[in-house]
Amino acid sequence: MPDIKALKYAILPAFLYISSAVQAQVTLPDMVLVAGGTYQMGSTTGEKNEKPVHAVTLRSFYIGKYEVTQKLWAQVMGDTPSRHRNCPDCPVESVTQEQVVQFIVRLNQKTEHQYRLPTEAEWEYAALGGAQTRGYRYPGSNDLAEVAWYRPNAGDTTHPVGLRKPNELGLYDMAGNAWELCSDYYDPGYYAVSPATDPRNDKPAAFRLLRGGSWRSADNRCYSKARNRNVYDHYHFGNGGFRLVLDK
Repeated sequence: MPDIKALKYAILPAFLYISSAVQAQVTLPDMVLVAGGTYQMGSTTGEKNEKPVHAVTLRSFYIGKYEVTQKLWAQVMGDTPSRHRNCPDCPVESVTQEQVVQFIVRLNQKTEHQYRLPTEAEWEYAALGGAQTRGYRYPGSNDLAEVAWYRPNAGDTTHPVGLRKPNELGLYDMAGNAWELCSDYYDPGYYAVSPATDPRNDKPAAFRLLRGGSWRSADNRCYSKARNRNVYDHYHFGNGGFRLVLDK
């Protein structure tokens, strides 16, 4: 009769090797810790859907240092849907919400992690710099050109991630380059009724939420409080991408 204990320890290194080999096929995204805290979400001076200002408390989480790139998308999905091709370090764009969900499922299978989209509240907190915020209008600066590829400087195209100045947390392209999909459904009145702790609007609605602006956005769409809702399921949002989150 075989020695079960010896067999167990003979199999374990092989399992670890196989698991490592699967992970090696995918370049794991750089993640930045965002320490939990309480902040004032929304704006008193912006559009109606940015009101009212309300206190939100979040648990700590990790968020991608960069937007998901065409390179990472291709490693997971085998191709890229992006219009702006031949730029592996540019953010992936022209994806549907369903394709993003499928990408995350496959990424989690390949890496044995549990990546997800950020909630709108997590995204805004990270864009503002979390507990390290200096109160800038845009993520990391009051001068949008320092931190973003947007309509005046982008040349009507995406750019490789990480070339502009990061924000207080070391996050790049939180403004401009590509709109970033959040997990919430869009509700213009949600701020008036949202929970005070870890809010996420999961009530089905016509549109999904995007934040941050893109390479073809004006400055008023790139500031940290701005909300965009023109994405619905099945729709290829041509200037939209996303970044990933991990629970701590």
